[in-house]
Amino acid sequence: MESNLFGTLSAARTGAADLWSGGRGKILTGVAGGWFLSIGVRMIYPVMVPSLRSVYGLDLTTAGLLLTVLFLAYALGQFPGGVLADRFGERVTLTASAVISAVTLTLVVTARSSIVLFAATALFGFGTALYAVGRYTVLPRLYADRLGAANGVTAASQDAGQSILPPIASVIAATLGWQFGFGFAVPLFLLSAVVLWAVVPTRSADASDGESGLSRDDLRALGSLLRQPSVVNATAVLILGLFVWQAFTSFYPTYLIDEKELSATVASFLFGTFFALGILIKPLAGGAYDRFGIRRSLAIVASGPTIGLVVLPHADALWILVAVTALVSTLLGFATVVEPSLLNALPEEVRGTGFGILRSVAFTVGATSPVLFGVAADRGFFDEMFTVLAAFAAGMVLLAFRIPEN
Repeated sequence: MESNLFGTLSAARTGAADLWSGGRGKILTGVAGGWFLSIGVRMIYPVMVPSLRSVYGLDLTTAGLLLTVLFLAYALGQFPGGVLADRFGERVTLTASAVISAVTLTLVVTARSSIVLFAATALFGFGTALYAVGRYTVLPRLYADRLGAANGVTAASQDAGQSILPPIASVIAATLGWQFGFGFAVPLFLLSAVVLWAVVPTRSADASDGESGLSRDDLRALGSLLRQPSVVNATAVLILGLFVWQAFTSFYPTYLIDEKELSATVASFLFGTFFALGILIKPLAGGAYDRFGIRRSLAIVASGPTIGLVVLPHADALWILVAVTALVSTLLGFATVVEPSLLNALPEEVRGTGFGILRSVAFTVGATSPVLFGVAADRGFFDEMFTVLAAFAAGMVLLAFRIPEN
């Protein structure tokens, strides 16, 4: 047993050294740091829902619509982000995303009406979307044989941001006002833009000639690729996972406060714990994808939320809610195993565009879940909606075995 432990630790050290070798470590760190910020700040919205409802007089339906606007704008930005990544390269796209996010977040914190809040939120969601595809497409060129592990690292940084930034924002908002709960991130976005411009390499002329991914022949071939059953099934899993994830994260803190009668502090702790576990789950899921393939790894990460979401409406004791939160958190590994499969199915010359299309479709459908969830919750079906989400998670398990191994 001791030799196995030392062997595991040695393999982990070797793997980490490989990820950081050849000057790639600073690039991976810069990209992961930007992703930490982009998604971490986006998840400040759910913990701010009680404050926003109070300030702007929003009910659960309207609050759900605000989050749907955020996620829908993020969805619509996937395709332009992929095209820009193919056309201009990841350095320009990632840096531009950080700058746009800083500017639009400033509009969010200076909003004087709900209409301005909604518009600024949409612009912010679109700005962060430009980061999403570029941070994926830069990795296959750097980590041809370690894509799952590298993607797991950046994905874990996302959950680090989601577990750390919302509680910080909550404390700042309680002390200084909700605007400061968002506004503290503006200078961080500007700093991220400087780092990304400095560390992310430019593409070669052949890889960024301004026409990549946009010719008629390439788009025709891409259309054929996107209709393949393997791509369709993997995209269906992505849609289901996003539907469950976006609905759950949008209303879990509110549900714990309103229905389980927990304090805002305890609810925030459980919400942060959900994302904190993702820091561990995503690298493990990425490693499982590299070693076992998509079928087994996806079945495992989708089973946890299937069980947890069924139990949640019946859980009252705090320790049960902690266990349920841990079970549902395995959902955070689903994209880590599905998206590399989709990336590997697309040729490099149209990878950004094709992946952007698939993510746009998936995020657009998934973005409807917060408003639908909010409408049902306003009508007294808060508990029942979590059971519906459990059924969608079970569908992910079934679809997992219809996706061929790459």
